[in-house]
Amino acid sequence: MVPAGDDMAPFDSVTARLILLLAETGSIGRAAEREGIASSAVSRRVSDLEARLGVVLFDRSAHGVRLTKAGEAYAEGCRTVLRSIADLDAIMADFGSGQRGSLRLACTSSALTGRLPELLAKFAAKYPGIEISIGEMGAAKALLALDEGQADIAIVSDNYDFKRFDIKPFEDERVWVLAPPEHPLAEQIEPRKALPFEAVLPHAIVGIHHAGSLDRLLSEAAGKAGKALTEALRVESFPALVRMVEAGFGIGFLRSTSLHLLAGTDLVCAPLAEPWAMRQLLLARRKSSPLSAAMKSFMALAGETYLPST
Repeated sequence: MVPAGDDMAPFDSVTARLILLLAETGSIGRAAEREGIASSAVSRRVSDLEARLGVVLFDRSAHGVRLTKAGEAYAEGCRTVLRSIADLDAIMADFGSGQRGSLRLACTSSALTGRLPELLAKFAAKYPGIEISIGEMGAAKALLALDEGQADIAIVSDNYDFKRFDIKPFEDERVWVLAPPEHPLAEQIEPRKALPFEAVLPHAIVGIHHAGSLDRLLSEAAGKAGKALTEALRVESFPALVRMVEAGFGIGFLRSTSLHLLAGTDLVCAPLAEPWAMRQLLLARRKSSPLSAAMKSFMALAGETYLPST
């Protein structure tokens, strides 16, 4: 017989998500801001949980918080339970007609500037009873959202580790370089002619999204060429990159899905010639996750409308 007052409290999904958010951000303040609650409420939830479990989940310091060994084990358990809850929702949705439900997408900026908006418009018109939610984030965070059961499908660039995921091609894209017409590199850019990467390496660039997929791709390519990219400055959005290149801070790089941002500018551009610059956006989902009716319908529509580059 269990003594009164010693009953184990039920699993708290809100606290579980906070634990994972703290593990990701390393900051009580940032986690509280992301969840829209007070920092004191986050601290109290974690302290109450630690007291109930009898373990310390986080090492606290002036620099933030970090999972202990016990915390790492608990966080992995939270991911497992939250994935199971999300999977159960998907399984139950399949018992319906398939005309109702939800679809949670985690997408990069590149995905949202390509064919995805038009595809979602078709999907919404065909399945008006399915609620669509979209989270715009970097590829690494999108894959983490899949892992934690916070997204059904991620649409991300192809230069990541996909061993845990089922993937399908979603959209072809190529890396382009852009420059102001008065820039020295502009003299080497000819209409419809690809430019070798070695031609751009001597020039300062406007960087984008530190450790993002495009940043990683370019840095790795420069490293293989025995060079380092020189950044004049760094921005966090592609429209800002275009404006800074226009202003003369340096050359920049865009994927073909974002070339529409050059409309109304006098910037010149060319695709990079190397095979590594020919990339794909991928549609990814967890291998272990059940396919809900909404996911099946979206993936089918995405496959029907995908046109590989020739």
